[in-house]
Amino acid sequence: MVEKYSIRTDLALEDTERFEEDNIEVSGVTVEEEWDEEREIRITTVRILTENGAKTMGKPVGTYVTLEAPNLAVPDEGYHREVSVTLARFIRTMLPRKEDCQILVAGLGNREVTPDALGPWVADNLNVTRHIIKEYGKYAMAKENVCSVSAIAPGVMAQTGMETVEIIRGIVKETKPDVLIAVDALAARNSRRLNRTVQIADTGIRPGSGVGNHRNGITRETIGIPVVAIGVPTVVDAATIVSDTMENLLAAMETSETLKGVGVVLQGYSAAEKYELVKELIAPHLNGMYVTPKDIDETMKRMSFTLSEGLNILFEREEEEGQG
Repeated sequence: MVEKYSIRTDLALEDTERFEEDNIEVSGVTVEEEWDEEREIRITTVRILTENGAKTMGKPVGTYVTLEAPNLAVPDEGYHREVSVTLARFIRTMLPRKEDCQILVAGLGNREVTPDALGPWVADNLNVTRHIIKEYGKYAMAKENVCSVSAIAPGVMAQTGMETVEIIRGIVKETKPDVLIAVDALAARNSRRLNRTVQIADTGIRPGSGVGNHRNGITRETIGIPVVAIGVPTVVDAATIVSDTMENLLAAMETSETLKGVGVVLQGYSAAEKYELVKELIAPHLNGMYVTPKDIDETMKRMSFTLSEGLNILFEREEEEGQG
């Protein structure tokens, strides 16, 4: 049954949840949870330790840190700053321990499609410094230790005719950064996580995998340097929404005396089986549909700024923020 259940999500956290719902223990995978009460952020760290765990989860061996902050939906600059500080702290743990680190940031996605524009918009807001350091030296930044930061928004294959990994591989070969940070929009299983969740992973990224549009992976193996992936879920597929609606209907049936017996058969289905049933029943043209919130324009502006601010804090290596 597990093999047949191909849930559409880019979040490792949601992959672990589907096994928990079916009471399946995955060997080689650990999950740790932390609650930041002051900032109201739930932090979940999923570590895939073995190849068996990777095969079961459908994700490479590595560490996946998920920050869930429901208040990200609120246009509160102070709160978003706190999230940025927290992001900088966790991203730092995945970067090479090296002074004067050279970092390339790739803003993946299509800036012409709002739910997919997160990466390019983040790249637009970064404080890039590589050109200044190359011209005048690191002391031009008035800091002893400073990151050399460059950024690229390579677009998508439909715009360039090239795989994104081909473009990035060429840039890496020419500029020789120490690490690549790839920023991209993701797909989620739970609609409540849309635009309220950030995932950081040290395993690289496979653009489009959450929406079934598989492109070649951008990983250490394909480009030759470590890759840290940062993503925010901005879309959810139609089958998920219908499945969630069915769950709510079944819950309502349980509280109704007249309808109590109607959902008995479906209540016996596992979450995986319900999801597969929904995929088979909904109209074919809906099965490939993805949905995003109606306020996605403003949300993407806020989230892209929050991510870019977190990266700028990280690059500047400000001691106070780094310990926040």
